[in-house]
Amino acid sequence: MIISISCVVLLGVVVFIFFRKDGLKLSHALVAMLFGFYLASTAIAPSIKAGGESLAGLLGGFKF
Repeated sequence: MIISISCVVLLGVVVFIFFRKDGLKLSHALVAMLFGFYLASTAIAPSIKAGGESLAGLLGGFKF
């Protein structure tokens, strides 16, 4: 679990730097994808999923 959290933090910092520095290239997209996989295996994953579902429900409720 400690290695997983360390990887999540490290990859999160790397993704943030890539977005701020150069925009998104293919190598940057691969790092972002790895970040997502590591983040999905942490204890915070259910909270992120619930937040995403809540946001989708909120946006789906708008009528234009």
